[in-house]
Amino acid sequence: MSGGIDSTAACLMLQEQGFEVVGLTMRVFDVVSQLDEGGTPQFVNEAREVALRLGVEHHVADVRMEFRDKIVRYFIDEYMQGRTPNPCVMCNPLFKFRLLTEWADRCSCDYIATGHYVQTVCEDGYYYIVTGDDVLKDQSYFLWNLGQEVLSCCLFPLGGWKKSDVRQYLTDEGFELKAKEGESMEVCFIEGDYRDFLRCHCPDIDHLVGPGKFVDMAGRTLGTHQGYPYYTIGQRKGLGIALGKPAYVLKLNPEKNTVMLGDADELLTRYMLVEHLCLVDKARFYEEENLSVRIRYRSRSVPCKVLREVEEGKWLVHFGEEVSAVTPGQSAVFYVGNRLVGGAFIASQRGIGMWIDNVSKPCL
Repeated sequence: MSGGIDSTAACLMLQEQGFEVVGLTMRVFDVVSQLDEGGTPQFVNEAREVALRLGVEHHVADVRMEFRDKIVRYFIDEYMQGRTPNPCVMCNPLFKFRLLTEWADRCSCDYIATGHYVQTVCEDGYYYIVTGDDVLKDQSYFLWNLGQEVLSCCLFPLGGWKKSDVRQYLTDEGFELKAKEGESMEVCFIEGDYRDFLRCHCPDIDHLVGPGKFVDMAGRTLGTHQGYPYYTIGQRKGLGIALGKPAYVLKLNPEKNTVMLGDADELLTRYMLVEHLCLVDKARFYEEENLSVRIRYRSRSVPCKVLREVEEGKWLVHFGEEVSAVTPGQSAVFYVGNRLVGGAFIASQRGIGMWIDNVSKPCL
């Protein structure tokens, strides 16, 4: 229970379905602007108020230290390695759903539930995540590395709802003010620009990295940048350089502290490398004929084939059409229709040309 729109609606719906609900609020990171005079986050107060109003047993899990050591550290380290992290993908299995499972056992609960806009289905003994009916709110992209044991006991009451209907539902249930609340932050511990967060939590970053060179594809120097962690693949705005035409970030080189710039069409590719592939049904995955992949949260699914494991732990993926800005550190999430069948992290694309040249046939 975050105290927001979605968790409140999910709680209400479960109660209407006859479930006895126990609420768990996770205090993972304190954003100063959200603390009350006593130092308690506003979302914790709001969750308590909702729980009290609904007559729900409520608990708060304070895991701030562990979250900082794992998720915040991961977030910083990824940028320092020239990758673009996706903290929600890491937080869901390591914190949110792990804590829900632990507290469910502690409180003798049979199921765990969240306000995610996804659904689940069981086929041939496997539990699959299915995209939410609201395509603009679907959150399946962030849940690809949840295990079968967790999914087997998950309830997602909002999966078949559109966000506008959820707001109306809350209004009808007497939560009119709650229904009018805005959306939560995209990354719960980032308020504002992530670059400011990096400087705050890694104070020596500018000393460790420092300014570097903007270069073109031929290696020619174009200008000076602030340091590679402050840029991401595909970025166009905020580069601080004028070339007389739109320029995009093509590559980051942490070793040389260079940021390669180029034209939009130079971001296009038909291939990518992924690592840490996690599949629901391995045997069936390689037989799927209508496989597609999303390479960022807001992107659409693109037809693809997973061609082969080119080296241990790394796979080559072929897109059915050109895609733009393949970004190491982000997730590649695989679907068959609206059913999530696996996911992976986008790996460094260094050396991909060699593997593309050696492609002969899919490894099925």
